[in-house]
Amino acid sequence: MQIMNRENLFGKNIDELIEVAGKAGVPAFTARQIADWLYRKRVNSIEEMTNLPMKARKLLAEEYDFGLYPPENVSVSTDGTRKYLFRVLNDRYIETAFIPGKDHDTLCVSTQAGCKMGCVFCMTGKQGFQGNLTSGEILNQLKSLPEYETIHNIVYMGMGEPLDNLQEVLKSIEILTSPWGFGWSPTRITVSTIGIRDKLGDFLEKCRANLAISLHSPFEEERLRLIPAQKKNPLPDILDIIRKADINSQRRVSFEYILFRGVNDSPAHVKELARILNKIKCRINLIRFHAVPGIEYESPSHEEVVKFRDELNRKGFIATIRASRGEDIKAACGLLSTMQLNKSGNK
Repeated sequence: MQIMNRENLFGKNIDELIEVAGKAGVPAFTARQIADWLYRKRVNSIEEMTNLPMKARKLLAEEYDFGLYPPENVSVSTDGTRKYLFRVLNDRYIETAFIPGKDHDTLCVSTQAGCKMGCVFCMTGKQGFQGNLTSGEILNQLKSLPEYETIHNIVYMGMGEPLDNLQEVLKSIEILTSPWGFGWSPTRITVSTIGIRDKLGDFLEKCRANLAISLHSPFEEERLRLIPAQKKNPLPDILDIIRKADINSQRRVSFEYILFRGVNDSPAHVKELARILNKIKCRINLIRFHAVPGIEYESPSHEEVVKFRDELNRKGFIATIRASRGEDIKAACGLLSTMQLNKSGNK
């Protein structure tokens, strides 16, 4: 676990590292050397930054922690999915899912402990909001894992609402995509959000990562029952922002759609989806609902999901079915962290 009484170097951007270098009495260009140790090399301590003067390393070590810390627990699924549990914010917990793939591995990271959005099908929402993660805490979920070097894609789709922590999310993406940072292409990054009206435009303007909107119903009243936060973020407004944004050919826009049996899986839903998503170049990702204790929704059968997908495809959309992963290790967001919170008495 990270030490909370000192600042971490990991998670700082280049401007902040230039300031750190100045305080340590070394030239500004040293900031790029520090960044290289933080984001490119496999080291875990300031002492290992061997191209910095020993005096500078000593000064840095007196004022800062490196800022990487390992997960506290891992659960491994029979399908190879791994769910990591990290302790943050003074005994709160977040989850990170490593999902191996045939062609590439994907990491699903959290941006908050708990969540304010209150989605009725999500265990994270039932925890309530506990705090925002820093950019360092977000990126630690990537860099601290043993699988770090095999991960090709990162998805901001774990615990929390990324746009509700927009500043730190954008900062983490800056570090991921900058040549002085991880040097990733933005096409390897996807941010999933319910759509926060007063922040979505900023996100689309300030970074080039892919966007995934958690939709789950094309009907406003029904979506409001599933996602109470829609009251302040009406779906027509969210779709209008996307239509008006300058979406370049490299940015992928998708809509995530969890299917609940008898709730949002009818032909009327297909028809309305086609209407509201008209003229938006997008992909629709269909997701079978993972059973969550205390939540009464059920998933349609595989055949029903396939039928829903095929009807969307016939209307000219690219609709896909996301493979269910890690169900045997409670991979749905919030389940493991809720269990750990209950075990430690933090509710």
